[in-house]
Amino acid sequence: MSTLEARCAFALMLALLSTTAFAEAPGLGTPVSEADIAAWDISIMPDGTGLPAGSGTAVQGARVYAEKCSACHGDNGRNPAAAGAGPMVSGPIAGIDGPKTIGSFYGYSTIVFDFVRRAMPYNMPRTLTSDEVYAVTAYLLSINKIIGETDVMNAQTLPKVKMPNRDNFIIRFPDRI
Repeated sequence: MSTLEARCAFALMLALLSTTAFAEAPGLGTPVSEADIAAWDISIMPDGTGLPAGSGTAVQGARVYAEKCSACHGDNGRNPAAAGAGPMVSGPIAGIDGPKTIGSFYGYSTIVFDFVRRAMPYNMPRTLTSDEVYAVTAYLLSINKIIGETDVMNAQTLPKVKMPNRDNFIIRFPDRI
């Protein structure tokens, strides 16, 4: 038997043995419970499906933003700090090559909530309470002149916010929204 044949036979034997061992070995892995899945199933749909209980206004959000967001996104979302995060505010829609900010690009307000909830603050994602996320979302929408400072954002009002660029997207599966 050549060296190549011996190596192939050995590899085949290992593959068969490991497949058999894994198929018969009980207790490998841990079953995932519904509670485990629910903790990570935090997707928010454009129509608001998945939004948690809670509420907030831009006035409340300004305080949270100053404390937990401005280090990376700059004061009032207009001037990114050295951390390299992009600005949160821009002027009107500036075409396809313009800056992609909340006021000029996002199609749904629930996307703002979903992203803040999942990824912010950068150094401690998923640590904001639902009320803080609603408040920061309200603040970001307010500084982009989409809602007023005292408008309350919650699971009922947030999906009703019409974003400036909403109609400039081609929805591939509109029946799924």
